[in-house]
Amino acid sequence: MTENPYIKQFPDLMAGKTVLYVHGFASSGQSGTVTRLRTVMPQARVIAPDLPVNPHEAIALLHTICKQEKPDLIIGTSMGGMYTEQLRGFDRICVNPALEIAETMRAHGMTGTQQFQNPRQDGVQEFYVDKALVKEYREVSEQRFQGITPEDEQRVYGLFGDKDDLVDTLGMFSEHYSQYTKFHGEHRMDDKSYMHSVVPVIRWIDDQQEHRQRPIIYIGIETMMDEYRKPVSSVQKAVRQLIEHYEVFFVAPAVEYAKTESWLAEHINVPAWRHTIFTYRRDLLYGDYLIAKPKFKDNSLSTLLEYGSDTFKTWEDVIEYFSRLGGQ
Repeated sequence: MTENPYIKQFPDLMAGKTVLYVHGFASSGQSGTVTRLRTVMPQARVIAPDLPVNPHEAIALLHTICKQEKPDLIIGTSMGGMYTEQLRGFDRICVNPALEIAETMRAHGMTGTQQFQNPRQDGVQEFYVDKALVKEYREVSEQRFQGITPEDEQRVYGLFGDKDDLVDTLGMFSEHYSQYTKFHGEHRMDDKSYMHSVVPVIRWIDDQQEHRQRPIIYIGIETMMDEYRKPVSSVQKAVRQLIEHYEVFFVAPAVEYAKTESWLAEHINVPAWRHTIFTYRRDLLYGDYLIAKPKFKDNSLSTLLEYGSDTFKTWEDVIEYFSRLGGQ
């Protein structure tokens, strides 16, 4: 069996907790995303029901499951993201939510006889979508954003693929929620986009639920790019590994706001979302470690790792240093 280069297990992630996954249109609880969730979070209990084709029955089933299971986290993709947004009172991640599912169905030929993309418990392999069913999908989708409280608004995260050519509801979502960002990926997530985009958000939610405070690492933007503004060798690998054990923030001068935001969105993406600090005073940053070039250190209150020095000449040296610390 070939080893997956992207998927990695995190036994402590959501350990002992219940995660409800809500699948997309014509899918099932046997989708590839469910396999990823269970592989990455082996100590979590992942519930992934096959949803009824009828949307009124589907949302009723989800409300019943939420009442019985009280999931610690709900993750929904596409149509499942539309349902997930409506499940008030829970921490939720909506991935490429099809908030206008009826219009999406008609625009992309998702009517008539449809084949289920994944096996279902009832063995049914196809279903039929007519005008009456499309109308019911519209009725359920129009319940979106109803009853949002200030507390609930802070419990919802929206992730939107920058190459999604099927659904585009970021503008609609952003009118009601403040926690949203784009990730590198298409409408249907693959292993890479899942690991680099969804897993960091799951980790933030898990930390928040547990009131867990990880050691803080500040990374100066000058250590991450070369003179041509290309990522230096192993910096992306280092970030992926560091966020597994540390709270990582990226630091840049305020004058470089636009350029830095664009660069981090392109090369670091979701891990940099809401984790970027623009300041001229690095000496005021209170944390555990600062990775910076010597001229940018500013007598920081954090332990300084001078990038480019004999000890930390490359990012591989930084990776080795923190691997020896074991998350401390």
